[in-house]
Order: sequence, then structure tokens, then C-alpha cells
Amino acid sequence: MREFPDDDACLEWLWRNRYSPDGEFAYCPRCETARRFRRYTGTRQRQVWTCTSCTQQLSPTAGTIFHKSSTSLHLWFYAMWIMTSTRCGVSAKQLERELGVTYKTAWRMFNLIRNRLMTQDYQGPLSGSVEADETWIGGRMRNSERRANKDQPGGPSQGPYVKKRQTVFGMVQRGGKVRVMHVGSRYGYTLRSSIREHVPPSSMVYTDEFGGYEGLNRKYTHRRINHSEKVYVSGEIHTQTIEGFFSLLKNGIRGVYHSVSTKWLQGYLNEYAWRYNHRDEPGAMFKKLLLRATVS
Repeated sequence: MREFPDDDACLEWLWRNRYSPDGEFAYCPRCETARRFRRYTGTRQRQVWTCTSCTQQLSPTAGTIFHKSSTSLHLWFYAMWIMTSTRCGVSAKQLERELGVTYKTAWRMFNLIRNRLMTQDYQGPLSGSVEADETWIGGRMRNSERRANKDQPGGPSQGPYVKKRQTVFGMVQRGGKVRVMHVGSRYGYTLRSSIREHVPPSSMVYTDEFGGYEGLNRKYTHRRINHSEKVYVSGEIHTQTIEGFFSLLKNGIRGVYHSVSTKWLQGYLNEYAWRYNHRDEPGAMFKKLLLRATVS
């Protein structure tokens, strides 16, 4: 509220960070050189700056998530601040109440911020000590669903009433960043392919005893912890880091969103991974997200 009290302050920030650091001179694509730009005032206040030499116009919102949006820039910035200041997530209904907009508008804002700005912006592969694990996203059946499904072939765990759970695979570098993705299955080939894509062969990989990780020792130094025997930590061998991230993810989805569709699941994973990867820079997290919004 102090830095961006109104739409003009937000627009001025976008102009300076996208085109003109000094607020006056910017590169003119028509003149092909730096020219003086000015924002002219009139009966209709437009979000453009005009070149004083050739009248070429530049819009700070063009090509961004704010482009052609009738929602106030001040509310856009406030929504981004809310998403970066929370730890377990915030729902579109809460944003609707905070901003005083409709639910449809709040959901669209969250969807654009989550899927356009909060992508997993990592640089380079994971290395060193890397933990890998898979989990399911999707609630258990309610008792009413179990009762309705008890006469199905195979019992209450099969049949048309069973909720389909989605597989999520995650890898985290100890003391570093996390990669998390929605995968089609828990087959070993799928899991091992994801590890090979993001982890170089010189790394140490820690997993549990799941059979899908068989064969990782051909390319990696592979250590396993046997959860089936109630062993969770044995010296440096554990998967507590990635399980801690999964705990944060699942509690957030269960408590805030309650249910996530398969279509948008990866976007929610990106949101939680983005906040986790920037957890050590709480003061700059909001500004970093704003800077990503300036990229068309």
C-alpha cells in the first residue's frame, strides 16, 4: 500500500522496469534509437507513453497478464502480494472478499498468476544430495461412497465410485530447490526418466524402498531407506526433506482448496514449488514476482 497506493503508481513502476529506467527515455522501435517519451493526459487516460519524435506508442501492460484487463492494476498487485505472503495458499473466494471483485474475476487472476508467473523458474539441474519420492493427490472415499461401492467386484477399493488419485513426483536438493510434477503413473520408467532429466549422474540420490527406483545405481550413487520396516532416518539416508514439502502441499490443498482438478493440478504444484524455492528471500519474493510479470 505504501509503494503502490494507486493505479498510476503501479503503471509507472511497470513503465520504468519494462522500458525506461529513468522514466523519460526509452528505446523507440520506429526510430530505432533512444527517444524521449511522454504520457499525454486527456479526457481518456490511456495506459501508453508516446514518442515525442515519431508518435510511436508503448504500453507497459502489453503482452503481460495485465493486458486488456479491466481490473485495477492496484488490485492485481495486491493479489500478487497476497499469493507471495501466504505459506499454505489462499483461495479465490478469499481473494474475492479481500479485493471486492467477483469470484470469476478472482479465479481468473489467480489462474494467470499461478500458471504464467509461478512456473518453476529453476536454473540448471539438481545436484549434490537429491531426495526423490512420489505421492498421491486425491482424497480418500467418504463412508457413504464406500457403502455405495461395497457390492462392487473387488470390494470398496474398486469400481465406478472410487476417486481417482493423481501421481505427483518430486525431487529436492538438500538445502536447495525442489522440482515437482504431475506424472501419468508410478511406473519405474516414468520415475527414473524424471530423475535422469533433472539430476546429473554425479549426484547422490536418496529414495525409499519402492521398486520403481530399481536400477538407479547404474547411473547414480543410490541410497534407500526402508519405510516398510518403520525406519525413516538412518544417518544421512532419509527422504524427510521431500516428504516435508509434500506435507506442506497436501495440507494446503486439503485446508484451502479442498479439491484440485487434474487439469489444473500442475499449476497448483508450481505455486507451492515457487514459494518453496524462494523461501529464503521473504522480503524480495513479491518484487521477484512483479519482475516476472514485466516479461511479455
